[in-house]
Amino acid sequence: MSARERLTDALYGAGWGTVKKLPEPVAVRLGRTIADAAWKQRGKGVLRLESNYARVVPGASPERLAELSRAGMRSYLRYWMESFRLPAWSPERIADSLTVEGLHHLHEGMAAGKGVVLALPHLANWDLAGAWVTTKLGVPFTTVAERLKPETLYDRFVAYREGLGMEVLPHSGGSAFGTLARRLRDGGLVCLVADRDLSASGVEVSFFGHAARMPAGPALLAQHTGARLLPVTLWYDEPPVMQGRVHPPVEVPASGTRAEKTSVMTQALADAFATGIADHPEDWHMLQRLWTEDLDPAHAPERDREGTA
Repeated sequence: MSARERLTDALYGAGWGTVKKLPEPVAVRLGRTIADAAWKQRGKGVLRLESNYARVVPGASPERLAELSRAGMRSYLRYWMESFRLPAWSPERIADSLTVEGLHHLHEGMAAGKGVVLALPHLANWDLAGAWVTTKLGVPFTTVAERLKPETLYDRFVAYREGLGMEVLPHSGGSAFGTLARRLRDGGLVCLVADRDLSASGVEVSFFGHAARMPAGPALLAQHTGARLLPVTLWYDEPPVMQGRVHPPVEVPASGTRAEKTSVMTQALADAFATGIADHPEDWHMLQRLWTEDLDPAHAPERDREGTA
């Protein structure tokens, strides 16, 4: 493990070990202080966030983008402060922290007995939403996590999410899809963050009028198993409440090849995600490159090229 990896692991460990013990007002102030300091430094993450917001809010002035990125960093640090403290929250606190519209889509899908796939973008706090599902609804589910480095940091995230009642599978390794399909055929619930492709097999979609690639997994799982595919979007309200919406089901097209059906369904997910992101852009925590032309270093802004492979 490199010195940088050891430092990263130690910082996250300190967050989970220390922040959850702070009085809540202190933790809130700490999160906002860190967010504002990071925003003022104008590092790569902040610049990428503004670049992404420029696509979400076309025509926004530099001043407007700066306002959005500051609010976005505060939202992002709210996510972290909540996540560090979430294991210490009572079941009652978790149950009262989220209000969801369109929940009947989930209930109907589970009642049908063929399983449900919930697909979410990086909006607000998806870990809190997951804890709400296992606590308030009493429904266990399976998800997938990106393998982080160092491995000890990945292990921390897995232990954290399993402590909230989730079954966590590694994204890499090739066996996740089969396990997810089995859970769905047993009538279970699968939740996937699905607005950023981490593989080389993503589906091209139009996202805010520009080409991007999103994972094919949610659409393929629905086709393979007959599970209901439901987009979900989240957004922050005044603390301590978060809001959510379960969108209508994404149907499997009646005709076409598997690839054609997957393309249509993934585009429908992208459209639902775009609706939620456009309504609450400051709660979209996308500090990485997403759009196809941004992934090509030749098209990246000069300030963002350093360190690209």
